[in-house]
Amino acid sequence: MSGAVGRTRAWMRVGVLALLWGSTFLWIELALDALTPVQVTLSRCVLGSAALLVACLGSGGRLPRGGVVWGHIVVAAFFCNALPFAMFSIGQQTIDSGVAGALNATTPLWSLLIGIVIGSERGLRPARLGGLLLGFAGVVLIFAPWQATGPVGWGALAILVAAASYAVGFAYMGRKLVGNGVPTISLSAAQLIAATGLTALTLPAGGLTTIEIGPKTLIAVVILGVVATGITFHLTYRIIAAEGATNAATVGYLLPVVSVALGAIVLDEGLSLRITTGMVVVLVGVGLTRSRKPRPSTLAPEATPAALTAPRT
Repeated sequence: MSGAVGRTRAWMRVGVLALLWGSTFLWIELALDALTPVQVTLSRCVLGSAALLVACLGSGGRLPRGGVVWGHIVVAAFFCNALPFAMFSIGQQTIDSGVAGALNATTPLWSLLIGIVIGSERGLRPARLGGLLLGFAGVVLIFAPWQATGPVGWGALAILVAAASYAVGFAYMGRKLVGNGVPTISLSAAQLIAATGLTALTLPAGGLTTIEIGPKTLIAVVILGVVATGITFHLTYRIIAAEGATNAATVGYLLPVVSVALGAIVLDEGLSLRITTGMVVVLVGVGLTRSRKPRPSTLAPEATPAALTAPRT
């Protein structure tokens, strides 16, 4: 019974995380009505880091200490927060939130590709290789290079850069930060603080323009920063630490469903048959890359290094 309850709670955590992550694209879209991409990125970093810092200090914790760990945190913050956050804000100026969510689901594809390049993926099964090729074929279908997509193409490219950056960041976090004895609340708070500092350096690139924030934009920015950035980033660390990368990666399959549904219901976004087909092809490809060869039951389980492949926004 306890095992069933544990699995149910694990899936509930995954479901909640998918709902929160998937809604990120909606809040970005609403925030961009009044803010520039730099302002959206900085706002979510400031609010997210503030929320986690309060939670960290309020629970009796403290930020990590030591130059080495902070060096790793800064690198992770660049690839997992500052760069992808900025790319999502830039990309969603020209593409719908639902498409952004689908392209974000390519993070596991980039993770696998990086593993092949650096040699950590050996003996690649045909199904996983086929999934990799199929997933990127879906990306090509969404891009439709045979059509004059104009700024839409550049927006989609920015989202792909964000997804690839996540793959690099997750891999780095898995090697240098997760499992080193530092509480997840401390790591997540510190990483968003570092991301805030990195993003502040980009303020001259459109972040100093005058803004007029109405109630709708203010609500979107607060939810984006506190909930969709701060809370979900901490939940990501907790799921990875408690249940491993596999359960965290499962969230990636649900993000496009949430982002497309919210985009259609709240923003009245429409999807062409070509883009819808491309999104389905991407998800099928991602699913194939996550397939694993069954391990013989007579052998003792082997410890495998955590490779963080869950996509975030």
